Amino acid sequence: MARLQIALNTDEIGTELRNSYLYTRDPFTMIHIPILRAGLSYKSLNVVHVSHIQTGEPLAMVSQANRGLIAKDLGQAEENRCALEDLPVSELLAICKKAATLFMEAELPLDDASQSPDDYIQQVSGTTGLPQSLCRKNMQKIRLVLGEMEAVLDGLTRGLDLSILDSGWGTQDNRPLSYIPQTDTLGGVLPSNSPGVHSLWVPAIPLKTPLVLKPGSEEPWTPFRIAQAFIEAGCPREAFGFYPTDYSGAAEILLHCGRSLLFGGGATVAPWLGNPNVQVHGPGQSKVVIGADKISRWEAYLELAVTSVAENGGRSCINASGVWVPSDGRDIAEALAKRLAAITPKALDDPGAKIAAFTNPKVAEGISGLIDNHLKVPGATDLTATYHDGGRVVEAAGCTFLRPTVIWCDDPEHPLANTEFLFPFVSVVEVPQGEILARIGPSLVVTAITEDEAFIHDLLGSPDVERLNIGPISTNQISWDQPHEGNLFDFLYQQRALQVNRVQ
Repeated sequence: MARLQIALNTDEIGTELRNSYLYTRDPFTMIHIPILRAGLSYKSLNVVHVSHIQTGEPLAMVSQANRGLIAKDLGQAEENRCALEDLPVSELLAICKKAATLFMEAELPLDDASQSPDDYIQQVSGTTGLPQSLCRKNMQKIRLVLGEMEAVLDGLTRGLDLSILDSGWGTQDNRPLSYIPQTDTLGGVLPSNSPGVHSLWVPAIPLKTPLVLKPGSEEPWTPFRIAQAFIEAGCPREAFGFYPTDYSGAAEILLHCGRSLLFGGGATVAPWLGNPNVQVHGPGQSKVVIGADKISRWEAYLELAVTSVAENGGRSCINASGVWVPSDGRDIAEALAKRLAAITPKALDDPGAKIAAFTNPKVAEGISGLIDNHLKVPGATDLTATYHDGGRVVEAAGCTFLRPTVIWCDDPEHPLANTEFLFPFVSVVEVPQGEILARIGPSLVVTAITEDEAFIHDLLGSPDVERLNIGPISTNQISWDQPHEGNLFDFLYQQRALQVNRVQ
């Protein structure tokens, strides 16, 4: 305990020294992203630099929270929750609407500086490699969720009268209802792949649950800007903890927040899969499935498959990584390859840019090498290879990209038949319709193009399908009044058995 206290004191003293001396002597002006402790900015002695993907120059320095600091602040969780509990849900929904406009249009605080919407888009693109056009689309997604929060909560709560959360109990459909909060805070270990994913945790605020957020190392911008938009809109600042940190700090959040969301790859989320207090958002392995009754018209659904694979640069868990069909598989794969190969890398500020660059070229090379190693196993063919003059990895506009890749798998057991990567990558697999559900494995989204009632019945009964689209609906098309991956309301609240007999 003594070592922990010394670490905390050293951090605080170091911050004061930097404020009074080192910062005044620094000849460079650089953006600083602070820790938020109950909404208040805090500069740490320990900082890391986030660099621009093209120039390699530091774009911002980000204060780092150690595990002890996070643990100390979590001791104030109940007090922070009280600040939200004092506001009715109706007022918090009004704050969400104001925050939607502020997030999209306003110049918001960024420590001692400010950030315009254009600044934000350039900064996100500059540190993540996502084209500016896609950053703007993701920004609009977040605005939509904030602005339509009442409809979002109506879907999550299945039409609950939200005033019940204000009083603790009430009646609906002539029966008493009461809900017990399961936590004083919602932790979030967040990703860097796509800003739109942050729309998943924002409903916690109108659900009266403060946030303890660890941003992705390359994308601190979006959660910080969302927090500032809420605070400017009148939300109690105590609702926001923002802790850029390392693996130990992330573990502190996951272990000691009553409920947490964890985003990451398979290896990152694996240790937490059995923890009921952690809602895992890992690889989606989403699929497009064409039924035997529709396969003769597969060309009519080619555009849907292209969109499902490539929208948002192929970076989302709801992008399709597999197309499963009962016949015509090779023809479908060839057509997909021709269409996806036409998507070429462009400069990040090009309005027509559709795929993202990799912040670390070695990651792109490693992914490409892994694909090539798997292709040495018989049963799979890269059909986009003939279009890739110079290879899958390409340097363009000062960045490193992976070109879209389509794999034809004539062996459904092949390692590439059911895998996912962080770029537009898809395997086309042909198996009899009766075997599809047994082979596709856990899938976040399945778009099933079929009118076969028996097949639809089997799809509805499959425990491996998280979200089901019946008919020509792209996998990336979100209905915000439907749970995305797990239900946040059910995660944060438990219905209490309640009987009321008021004696007159």
